[in-house]
Amino acid sequence: MKFRLTLFTVLLAGATGFGVAHAAGSASAGQAVYSSQCALCHSNQPGGVGIGPSLAGVYGQPAAAQGNYDYSSAMKNSHLTWNDATLNKFLAAPQATVPGTKMPYAGLTDAGQRADVIAYLASIAGK
Repeated sequence: MKFRLTLFTVLLAGATGFGVAHAAGSASAGQAVYSSQCALCHSNQPGGVGIGPSLAGVYGQPAAAQGNYDYSSAMKNSHLTWNDATLNKFLAAPQATVPGTKMPYAGLTDAGQRADVIAYLASIAGK
């Protein structure tokens, strides 16, 4: 009986969203993808700058909002706000989503990995 109650509790928590990451992704898995795919160019620390802007706190913010990075005109004029949908689209095909962006990355083709990265970005933004 105790096992059933524990299993029920876990399933209920998942169904109600408690303890579940943004989108369908896992923040911990997203951190691993971030480390292998994003960290070369992007810091995950506030105010950090690499080849690209810091991604700390970017989730929920307008595109080109980090004050310490020189964004392309295309990104400045994109009028995007970084959320699950816009990040998913941009991470899949940055150049197609924001033509003229400085980001040379071809895109993250695996939808599960994109969801994981988005969950990670939301987690480091406190969302």
